[in-house]
Amino acid sequence: MSEKTRRALFVQHDHVSPTGAVGERLRERGFEIDEVQIVTAADFANPNVTFAFPDSGGYDVVIPMGAPWGAWDDACIGNWLTPEIAWLRAAVEADVPVLGICFGGQLLARAFGGTVAPARRAEIGWTAVHSDEPKIVAAGPWFQFHYDSWSVPPGAVEIARNSSASQAFTIGRSLAVQFHPELTGAMLQGWLTEGGRAKVLADGQDPDALLAHTFAEEAAARRRTADLVDAFLDRIALI
Repeated sequence: MSEKTRRALFVQHDHVSPTGAVGERLRERGFEIDEVQIVTAADFANPNVTFAFPDSGGYDVVIPMGAPWGAWDDACIGNWLTPEIAWLRAAVEADVPVLGICFGGQLLARAFGGTVAPARRAEIGWTAVHSDEPKIVAAGPWFQFHYDSWSVPPGAVEIARNSSASQAFTIGRSLAVQFHPELTGAMLQGWLTEGGRAKVLADGQDPDALLAHTFAEEAAARRRTADLVDAFLDRIALI
């Protein structure tokens, strides 16, 4: 008998968040990839759309990705934000592993009783983290682009942090990370084009230098991401 094809579902919250290096590694591991996009380019300026989430039970892993909106901002995106939180909670409770990336990790925190709120300061760029489980989450550097932070939910185990924010936690067979392991140089170009350039400048940084750094870091970052995905699959999700 042939081995059952494993399936992964990426939830893309906007039109400039491709699966990147995470999707690449899952494909290398033999996964069939499906993608759903909640807010299209046409709706980007008015993102409070309605969305019907698919049945997570048909997947071996679900990956909610980043977003430019706040995971706390029900007034802005509540039409799909609160349903997604409930959907992720139901997936985890049904024993479907979740890998939450940045905004997706914040949603996982909210789903299990943690909070998400604006952070003391933004984190933008390549940063190191302090990891209790370096075989799962290496020290980095990892790419960050967020203004919010979570509180670790009850029952979860924080495994990485830095002086700005909690950076990773596990809950059951799921993992949340605050950083962007999927990032590539081409992806950052898209973010900079869609409003990110002004945000980087407002943070006192040079967006062109950040982009050059990202392209220079890309090969090493892909290897770190492959290790992270492997550790998630083999040590946490147990797939």
